[in-house]
Amino acid sequence: MVSSLFETPKHATHFRKKGSGVAVHLYNRAMDSRMVFVLLWMLLSSTSTGIKLDGNGYVDVVIAISSKVPQDNRLIDKIKEMVTEGSLYLYHALDEKVYFREATILVPPQWNGTNFTKARTEPILCEMQAKIRIDNANPSYGFEPYTNQYGECGAEGEYIHFTPEYLLNDTLTELYGSRGKIFVHEWAHLRWGVFDECNGEKPFYHSNGYIEATRCSKNIKVEFYEVTAGGSLQQCSIDPQTSLPTKGCMFFLDRNQITNSSIMFLPSLNAVTTFCHENEHNYEAPNMQNKKCEKATWTVIFEDSVDKDALCSLKPLQSPPPPPSFKVVQRKQRIVCLILDVSGSMEGSRILQQQQAATHFLRNIIENQARVGIVAFSTLASTLSPLTTIASDTTRENLIKLLPKVASGSTNMCLGLSQGLQILREDNGDALGDEIIFLTDGQATDNIAICVPSAIQSGAIIHTLAFSDSAARELTEMANKTGGQFLSPNDKTTSNQLMDAFASLTLSTGDYTKEPVQLESIGERTSDWFNGTVSVDQTVGNKTSFVIIYETSFPSVYIQSPSGSVYTQTNMSHDVSQKTVTLNIPGTTEHGDWKYSIQTTILQALTLTVTSQAAQADVPPITVKTHMNQQFSDGTKPMIVFAEVSQSYRPVINAEVWATLESETGSVQTLRLLDNGAGADAFQDDGIYSRIFTYTFTYTYIYIHTYQIILFGPSDFYDFGNLDLGDLSSYVTPCVKNVGVFVIYLSPPKPPIFEEPLDVGNFTRTDTGESFMVKLSGQAPSNFPPNRITDLSAEIQEDTVLLNWTAPGEDLDQGTAKSYEIRWSFDLKMLRFNFSNGYEVNTTAVSPQKAGSVEQHSFNLNITIQNGTTLFFAVQSEDKQKAKSETSNIAQASKILPGPKPQGISNPGMNLTVLVISLCVVTVVLCFIVVVVVCAVKRRKRSAKSDMALIITNEGQNNLYA
Repeated sequence: MVSSLFETPKHATHFRKKGSGVAVHLYNRAMDSRMVFVLLWMLLSSTSTGIKLDGNGYVDVVIAISSKVPQDNRLIDKIKEMVTEGSLYLYHALDEKVYFREATILVPPQWNGTNFTKARTEPILCEMQAKIRIDNANPSYGFEPYTNQYGECGAEGEYIHFTPEYLLNDTLTELYGSRGKIFVHEWAHLRWGVFDECNGEKPFYHSNGYIEATRCSKNIKVEFYEVTAGGSLQQCSIDPQTSLPTKGCMFFLDRNQITNSSIMFLPSLNAVTTFCHENEHNYEAPNMQNKKCEKATWTVIFEDSVDKDALCSLKPLQSPPPPPSFKVVQRKQRIVCLILDVSGSMEGSRILQQQQAATHFLRNIIENQARVGIVAFSTLASTLSPLTTIASDTTRENLIKLLPKVASGSTNMCLGLSQGLQILREDNGDALGDEIIFLTDGQATDNIAICVPSAIQSGAIIHTLAFSDSAARELTEMANKTGGQFLSPNDKTTSNQLMDAFASLTLSTGDYTKEPVQLESIGERTSDWFNGTVSVDQTVGNKTSFVIIYETSFPSVYIQSPSGSVYTQTNMSHDVSQKTVTLNIPGTTEHGDWKYSIQTTILQALTLTVTSQAAQADVPPITVKTHMNQQFSDGTKPMIVFAEVSQSYRPVINAEVWATLESETGSVQTLRLLDNGAGADAFQDDGIYSRIFTYTFTYTYIYIHTYQIILFGPSDFYDFGNLDLGDLSSYVTPCVKNVGVFVIYLSPPKPPIFEEPLDVGNFTRTDTGESFMVKLSGQAPSNFPPNRITDLSAEIQEDTVLLNWTAPGEDLDQGTAKSYEIRWSFDLKMLRFNFSNGYEVNTTAVSPQKAGSVEQHSFNLNITIQNGTTLFFAVQSEDKQKAKSETSNIAQASKILPGPKPQGISNPGMNLTVLVISLCVVTVVLCFIVVVVVCAVKRRKRSAKSDMALIITNEGQNNLYA
């Protein structure tokens, strides 16, 4: 009888954040049971925090040490040394135009010290917002520095990750080279959106009958050898299938050759001091810089990056820059003041929803030992609670009892702000780094513009929640200028948006095991059953709570555990005044699928929110984060929706992701987010799902109020990423010396990183973030052309060419394009810069498929392709309005007839017909630098058995970064 309660009737209508919002759903591509749901809130203007270029100097550069890192004050000194050294490298690399002027080092709250300054709001809110992080190793990289990038060419990256081991172990400088130069290499990824110019997966390629090493510039001289078990050199063998060197073949660089580029190819080479320019760029090299940008790194920096205008106008400094100045700051106890609107316009459902959401925040979200104060304002302002330390559940409940329940009077926002700041100053005389959560229905009775400047100058972080669509402009200004969040939840009773907004206001330190995780947030208007399932996986289970909110009448609630135990109202707490029913699971929650069944006999809105925390201190939970590439748009440039699914730094892949964007008028646009490395997605299988939002709404303003992610996972092992994300730079520089016989001195091998598979069972998640705004410049959205194809590949078989790519859409990555134009050439640059001059391929038999589909086509070029020939191919797409896409990436293919058996090659300047060379040539080599495997695929799992970790090979499983 009980089991039937947990079946969902066909007539039940569920909703995911109705009202103004964006929803994203993720499903496992192999199993339909995995889903992530994201609801995105639109931000009404862009934020102003972050790194800035002030004149010739970079300021607001924050390096944050994770709270998971044990105290070691040597880290502070090493960071200072790296940035100081890097400042000079940066100065020389960009024509003496820029340097690092100011940097802030944020140390964890638990570190002891008297010389740490209290952290202000500028330029970050917490460690996880810093653009440069010092944290424990990412299993995909080990100690390797890397930059998290998932934007287009020229777009800023997310963050640089250094490990404490990398900074403290000076022997690693022998492995990677100068820390300062490596910092500049990663800075170029982060700030200017350039990519690496090597390729650990494809260290060699064909070029018109010759074998070349993947490098930039092509002027760098290299030679190919294999290293024997005894340490001597021998000629490389050729694979008869690929006609490229076999595994174990390396290329060596003459240490004494004169070259100064490129930092994105080999920063560890002593002579390298700058970036690759157009006149020396190797367009043919199969590296990520060419795939993503198809131009030199120097050109991207000066023409496409966030600093392009400044760099072009800046004049070189007259003398070397001074060393950077440093501040070491610390954020101690979290201090928050809730400033709550109780004016007459909040009367009714709004004051109740405010009470419910603030209760959720105080009971389940705010961390232990934080201090919380409460202020209410209307015609006057009053203190409901001074700063109180969250020391126990009793403290939380006492604060909840003080929340306002009645609304009346006018909306004097300045009085509320002033009262809240006064409370924050009571602990130590100032509000620096403290937080305000300011909730209002949006319109002030007084002149809020008068008090906003002083509130911004106070140093407090101000989060503003506009509980209406008519928000005062100053609310966005306060949030943006203080490092806070602006959120605009709707007030519909069928929506959890205000609950989700409060839940999003966490201060993450990067230690997700101590932070609340929202497993579910869902609602429905029904007069019958409201059923569903919430999965509690192995990574969560502590402090689990189910919160049911009803609109009118107390419903019947049944919650069934995976083992079949049923919880009813007798096991739950019921707050009649808040119309809330809560089930708190003691201890560690039973893992598996929990079923809820809620019955009402009258038509009313019902919502469910489920939160939990990590089950084990050493196992971080699976989390979801969302991100928009812009926070304001005028409609001329499309916005990209991102959803990142991970367990700490480990990506969760093979999910199906859907985003639903809803305007303030209720218009809905649904997108499927993809992790396929095409269109808006930068890298395949990196756990970051993306799609372009093309403004199909016909309204001038579009508000999307929250983003929420819900994941449903299968009960098998998760894929945590076997990634193909590009190339890490070749940091290591071992050398070959001539001491009678040749001996190779390799740098010490890197410690292997073990990744045990994790069986977490089914899982669900939700997450909530900021808001953004689109203001369309015309009456209707722009007609966007098909998106640029970025994954075109080519292969020659006899005289037939095989081409593969991911289909673009009619409008960017939406819909179906009308037609393709394919051209080829013997000259890559001609095709790159003069696409229409290439030879056209007959595509009359090709009908474009729906966006995101795999296109595979073969063509006969009506020519005889000679052995050793290299051809280049590119594609443009056209829509029904005859708008054409940008030219695709340039794909290249060579016709190389396989030999009868593996053959040898000794250097890349030799034609393939010359297959044997005298070993005596080796004796003229004086000293070479081995280009190592650190140029392998980014974030790929490491092999614990990799004993070739210092040598580039063409087998991914032996790569240092595999």
